[in-house]
Amino acid sequence: MVEFTDQLHQLVSDLWIKSEKQPFIIELQSGELPLAKFRFYLLQDRYYLSEFAKIHQLIAEQTTDLNIKNFVLASAEDLQESEVEVRKQFFKELNITDDEVDTTIVAPTAYAYVNHLYLTLQRDGLAGALCAIAPCYWLYQEIGHKMAKVGSPVKYYQEWIDTYDGDWYAVNVKKLLALINQLATNVPKKELAKMKDAFLRSSYYELKFWQMAYNQEEWK
Repeated sequence: MVEFTDQLHQLVSDLWIKSEKQPFIIELQSGELPLAKFRFYLLQDRYYLSEFAKIHQLIAEQTTDLNIKNFVLASAEDLQESEVEVRKQFFKELNITDDEVDTTIVAPTAYAYVNHLYLTLQRDGLAGALCAIAPCYWLYQEIGHKMAKVGSPVKYYQEWIDTYDGDWYAVNVKKLLALINQLATNVPKKELAKMKDAFLRSSYYELKFWQMAYNQEEWK
């Protein structure tokens, strides 16, 4: 049986392959990625993750499904305990100060990606929102798992890879995909199309996020 998430994966396969082949990813693994580009990524990702956690809270407030509510609340907590904590250590070691965080201008792609998430929740509701947040989890797991087979010679980059290759992360992704498949069985075709659109757009922004970081994107 072909699950709805199988259809989603097929829909974005070309975009995800492009993500895996981005210079940011390739050089992160080889150790050749300049630290300046990684610092830029971390600062922009801090903005993204803070808003990403808020999206989880909003989803929890809007659903009466306890399975979904418990998942998004637990995931928001996991974000704080894992990804955010790892990045705090990166910030300390890379001398990224609170002042630098506070004065960093959000890059166009990070700004657009976050706005897409909020708009999808507002316009397409619960099912659309879950599909919109899914690529961030799922794509990172696939990339992290593949990169872990080789690793990176740079300490910071290896720690980044390890974050997305853990068993707990894989379990989280599996839970999210199961919830999406469950929702997909109970909505009309029109809603399925919106779910696919949300997943596709987020996958596009994931690709652009790597490019944004590598090019240290500005508003010009």
